[in-house]
Amino acid sequence: MFKLGQRIVIMSDIFEQNLPIGEYGYIIAYDRNADNAFDYVIRVPKANRNFYVPSVDVELEEVLIKLEVDKLEREALIDFALATHNEELFLRIMNGEQESTEEESGSSEPQSQEDFMRQVRLKAWI
Repeated sequence: MFKLGQRIVIMSDIFEQNLPIGEYGYIIAYDRNADNAFDYVIRVPKANRNFYVPSVDVELEEVLIKLEVDKLEREALIDFALATHNEELFLRIMNGEQESTEEESGSSEPQSQEDFMRQVRLKAWI
């Protein structure tokens, strides 16, 4: 639940009430009525209006900035890996941390046939 006065960004308009998507607003009240689908009352200064919105329609500005920074950082690392021809870094960025766990399991000694069949049966059972 967001705090009163926090700056938010309108992300969607589920109830089609002509919200200005992408605009900033401020949370000015909570809607505590259990029978109501709306969670917040927000003030959008650019539209000079108040809107009732559900929590899925809004997101904190800080969260959106963090997501954008993470995306830019990832793109910069990809550009660096391509410029320096660093294939290991490129694969690690593109595949995430999955590659490192696969290498650890693949570097151990070969499995016996019984161990392999036990793992297959366990996965089939689950």
